[in-house]
Amino acid sequence: MSLAVGAAIFFTDYSIGPAELGRALEERGFESLWAPEHSHIPLSRRSPFPQGGELPKKYYDVMDPFVALAAAAAVTTRLRVATGVCLVVQRDPIQTAKQVASLDQISGGRFLFGIGGGWNAEEMADHGTAFGSRFEVMRERVEAMKLIWTKSKPEYHGAFVDFPPMMTWPKPVQKPHPPVIVGGAFPYGARRAIAFGDGWVPHARRPAYGDVLGLLPAFRKLAVEAGRDPATLPITVFGVPEDRDLILRYRDAGVARVVFNLPPAKADEVLPLLDRCAAVVRGATG
Repeated sequence: MSLAVGAAIFFTDYSIGPAELGRALEERGFESLWAPEHSHIPLSRRSPFPQGGELPKKYYDVMDPFVALAAAAAVTTRLRVATGVCLVVQRDPIQTAKQVASLDQISGGRFLFGIGGGWNAEEMADHGTAFGSRFEVMRERVEAMKLIWTKSKPEYHGAFVDFPPMMTWPKPVQKPHPPVIVGGAFPYGARRAIAFGDGWVPHARRPAYGDVLGLLPAFRKLAVEAGRDPATLPITVFGVPEDRDLILRYRDAGVARVVFNLPPAKADEVLPLLDRCAAVVRGATG
């Protein structure tokens, strides 16, 4: 089975730029570039960082993913550009649907819409979303965006999203719409991916996610029980280490894509790391 390989980075004003990184990834055979999102970090810092310890500076400094990915898409022809992840609970769904469709148009149908509910309760509160309702908000906003992408006169009426018939273009190049790839831990994040997603993104290095390899049979069982074909829900593992044997195990277990995390550094640090990651993958996949 083939294994797609991506790279994720917090683009900042002190990192390698998205155009330079996009070209470098495409030259080295990477399949995708993933950009995360935080609109801001409230200074109260009551929400703990999921990976433990102090929150890294890059979380305060990260650029808007849609702007950064458009720059990468403009200088590449094959590289897929992806949000990893877009915090839809902090975004207006009508405007976000337009951004997704616009980026899919600009990239010629190369956009992957990675989404998540987020972990920073204070951040989403500043956007008017209560932490306890975030997943219902996420479901409604995704449902509404799918209608916007696929209908000429969409309307939606929910508890958190409500709009009468409208007209809005462009529509995405990908039909019916770009893949909605849902991040989150097992079992609840996995269930959301099965309920309204086109793929699941577990994280290889966050304690709450556990051993991803051990969860894959249970994920596929959940999908079948929900009436979904597991083959239509490809799994992307985020934050994989430079470990040839582990990557082989992911491939053999049917994982569709692995994503390496890159530091928010300049080219002299990032490009050698890309070369190392590319070599590890060549060694694992032949």
